[in-house]
Amino acid sequence: MKDNLLRDKGGESEKITVNLGYVDLGRIDVLVQEGFYSNRTDFIRTAIRNQLTAEAEAVKQSIVRHTLELGLRDYSRAELESLEAAGERLHIKVVGLARIASDVTPELALATIESITVLGALQASTELKSALAERIR
Repeated sequence: MKDNLLRDKGGESEKITVNLGYVDLGRIDVLVQEGFYSNRTDFIRTAIRNQLTAEAEAVKQSIVRHTLELGLRDYSRAELESLEAAGERLHIKVVGLARIASDVTPELALATIESITVLGALQASTELKSALAERIR
């Protein structure tokens, strides 16, 4: 399963911040102290995975409805050059990680990428993100 491949890659993750009330935090600490989880992060990751499993069908239906790609999607310079040569424009829609190659110039991206919607993370150079800022949703 694609999502399992993404999840299992330890180095490929995005850091988030979660604000919790003191009581919830204390309850998590009790579970950690009792050995159910190795630390707070382990508990939070497990809780998130369990919730995503419980909502898997809703996510799947939404992906189909919005024609989103699931997982890791790389966009290479060669791919964008082919689109440019064909006079086509790209609507990037990804749930997971979208990566635009480091050798893609802002000019090429502007000529070929109409819009970007990423539910997850977008990896591209700062220069590229700046050039495409108005097209990123």
